[in-house]
Amino acid sequence: MRYDLDDLRLFLDIVAEGSITAGARRMRLSLPSASARVRSLERQAGVALLVRGRRGVRPTPAGTALARHARDVLAHTARLESAVASYTRSPGAPLTLLSGGSAMHELVPRALVTFLRAHPDVDVTVRESRTPDTVRALADGEADLGVVVDAEARDCGLALEPLGDDSLVVIGQAGGLLAGRTALVYSEVAEHPLVRLDAGSSLRRWIEEHLGPHAPVVRHRTSVAGLTTVVSLVAAGVGLAVVPRRAVGAHQRLDVCALRDTWARRRLLLAWGTGGAASAPAASALAEHLRREALPPSPAEPST
Repeated sequence: MRYDLDDLRLFLDIVAEGSITAGARRMRLSLPSASARVRSLERQAGVALLVRGRRGVRPTPAGTALARHARDVLAHTARLESAVASYTRSPGAPLTLLSGGSAMHELVPRALVTFLRAHPDVDVTVRESRTPDTVRALADGEADLGVVVDAEARDCGLALEPLGDDSLVVIGQAGGLLAGRTALVYSEVAEHPLVRLDAGSSLRRWIEEHLGPHAPVVRHRTSVAGLTTVVSLVAAGVGLAVVPRRAVGAHQRLDVCALRDTWARRRLLLAWGTGGAASAPAASALAEHLRREALPPSPAEPST
């Protein structure tokens, strides 16, 4: 049985998005073409891979197994491409990846770990960068890949693809000020002491720019360098904080509330640079690792 790699990528995108339409959009395919590819996969497998419903799709047990192995196949393929591509790249010419502070918290580090282990002949330069600066660097050929925020990257002329949700939430100590709340607006948050990121943080600057000159006066207990420290201080009861939902681990005892403000709803995109073709295979391999780390975790297999 032979599987087309693009079909496997499409299937993973559909599973990640919970929608054939959204998966087709990721792959820049029409809905009829994507649906035909899925049907072809199911014919090859001889079993249904997706459960179709009014609100989207979800994988069957066979689909879950296919998705798990497809991730491995694509990762191995990326390593193969990178190994061959390393002979066409000039020594000492690393890939350049730019990212905002939100993705630098866990997504980028996890992707770097797996990529650098899998591709010992490829080096990567990583810098934190705000979306407007990242877009300019990619357009000027000064970077290979960027992780950007959708609201600031629309109509930038670069190749873009969705990576995942990056919405902002407010967090507080478990059983504290936010107990019993599920959502609120920033003006309510600002009535309480806050913990925030340092002034150089791209996330802090993004929040401040969207609050504008009429932002409420807030007492900030402290400013720190990273989201991990912010979350730890909040868990200890120092104050509230506005952070990306992805920064809150399932194991952490925190109260988490959605922010109703429109600027709090964000998505991360993967943006491609306009540099030379020599770096394309290695950049594609790094992009595959970023996509894989951005996927929701696979459901646990039933014990036997």
